Amino acid sequence: MIQAGIIGLGVGERHIGGYERHPECRVTRLADFCPTKRADVLTRFPDREIAEHADAVLDDPDVSIVSIASHDQDHFAQVMRALDADKHVFVEKPLVLEIEHARQVRAMLNRKPHLKISSNLILRRCPRFLKLRADIAAGDYGRLFLIDADYQYGRIHKLLGGWRGELPGYSLVLGGAVHMIDLVLWLTGDRAVEVSAMGNRIATADSAFANFDLVQALVRFESGMVAKIGCNGGCVHPHFHKLEVYGTDASFVNGLESAFVYRDRHPGRRPETMREAYPGVDKGDLLHDFVDAVLHDRAPEVSADDVFRSLAVCFAIERAAHTGKSVAVEQL
Repeated sequence: MIQAGIIGLGVGERHIGGYERHPECRVTRLADFCPTKRADVLTRFPDREIAEHADAVLDDPDVSIVSIASHDQDHFAQVMRALDADKHVFVEKPLVLEIEHARQVRAMLNRKPHLKISSNLILRRCPRFLKLRADIAAGDYGRLFLIDADYQYGRIHKLLGGWRGELPGYSLVLGGAVHMIDLVLWLTGDRAVEVSAMGNRIATADSAFANFDLVQALVRFESGMVAKIGCNGGCVHPHFHKLEVYGTDASFVNGLESAFVYRDRHPGRRPETMREAYPGVDKGDLLHDFVDAVLHDRAPEVSADDVFRSLAVCFAIERAAHTGKSVAVEQL
């Protein structure tokens, strides 16, 4: 029985069930600095030890896997401590906030290749997107030339209050658009090479929020495909993953209730309806696979390379948006 610990009990609470759906894993340590949250979680998990400090998880020699679901600014130090203690790490996105920190994590993993690291890029488990990926791979869409992917946040209150509003320069690209970036990379298998981007903070102009709440990027890929990838923090719209995929033989348009596949340019022809579930995922759905990857020494479904590829595009978008210049995607 492998033991796991979780730091941060907001979304981290949902990791408990994810781990324990694996018959060979048990969550034995929990930590959160907020006393109200600790007391609340204890009512649902009265048999667990819940500590105030992350040290209780990171320093426990019996804990082999650590989930890091703390605030973004704490991820880097906790990831490095966990890896240094020879623990496998599953991190809520983003892995880190700075490109130099990403390089340091990568260097640590190169020194310890037996350790696994992954991030909760959960859209890969969405049944609708799994169907889309299979159809793209089967050639149903022909050659892809454009993808329009937008993280429509629909939760502006999280930018105006709470820790995101208090963190200087909180990045909606790293915290939100990363889902769409990873989705595009996963759907296509293509490599991003160059980015240009613009941003504004009109929706949060009268608040303390200090970074762009809207970023729109153009990303050029190795194949010649172009992707418009954005994050819209101020939209008056339900939380939604806008996705449109255009190929030479078909087009896909995601919707809240269902998706549509167009195979004909004639205006009188109705599109096919794709009714696979969306989003159809739980925050802990990748954890069974992660435990299995640790136990059988294989790459997890979201590999370290996948995490760093998505991060590289995030960092390029942030830099392009703030400098107004096109930026090459620097592989990590």
